Amino acid sequence: MQTLQRLSKHIVYLTPVQETDRPVLGAVTGNTRTLVIDAGNSVEHARLFHDELKKEMIKPDYLVLTHSHWDHVFGLEAVQEPVLCQVDTYSNIQMLQKLTWDDIALDQRVLAGTEIAFCADAIKKEFSEKPRNICLPLPDIRFEKGMTVDLGGVTCVIEHIGGDHAGDSCLIYIPEEKVLFLGDCLYANMYAEKWQFTSKEVLRLLTEIEKYDANTYILSHHPHPCTKKEMEHEFKRMKTCAELVISCQGDTIAIQQELTRKLNRDLTEDEIETVGFFVNGYSG
Repeated sequence: MQTLQRLSKHIVYLTPVQETDRPVLGAVTGNTRTLVIDAGNSVEHARLFHDELKKEMIKPDYLVLTHSHWDHVFGLEAVQEPVLCQVDTYSNIQMLQKLTWDDIALDQRVLAGTEIAFCADAIKKEFSEKPRNICLPLPDIRFEKGMTVDLGGVTCVIEHIGGDHAGDSCLIYIPEEKVLFLGDCLYANMYAEKWQFTSKEVLRLLTEIEKYDANTYILSHHPHPCTKKEMEHEFKRMKTCAELVISCQGDTIAIQQELTRKLNRDLTEDEIETVGFFVNGYSG
């Protein structure tokens, strides 16, 4: 069951749902305005969040999209406030507008390799009723590298960060709260032949993220916010994997052995999976 959680006086978020791939939706409120983060994966998802915001007397003034994947934009039809997005997100939504979303079309795109089964299955679960009419209004305001939104005593710094998961990924930093919404930028590329990370891109991404003085990190599909200590551990793990893939030239066994030696323990299933993603993205 999804619940609205209050992170601080100025920030609330709606918890994610794994089964239908509903991401975290956030709202940052200043003295005069509120910025909502992401539109949700359906009209129902978006309306649920806005209904919960009403209970807290929060009225959205703007909405920003972290990127253009379906689970972050399919709720746009229910959004009434002006929508902000990165220029590539806008172009990607234009392409999504041309597609149909019935079971046959989804299955055909999965067979063609332009859609993945994970997303197709989640769409079928989220939109179980037929016909599946999905309307995607275009965002109102576009930016290229980023923009800053003043909410009145509270600031949202929006930066285009990219990454393997989605080239249009953006993060949202609230300096007064030291909170960083990361969207999906730290996740793997799911649209490659095999899910993958590329070492060079991960190392670049982590360098950019670590410039922010954050104490709390929110990842779109993580069940709860992460502390600075938790994320420092995750950053170190990802850096180590990225560097080992390069030094071991993509040799899975050698990477796992060296990582086991560095950690002085057996690897977890999650760590083995992460190594596999990096190996999948290794190109020599």
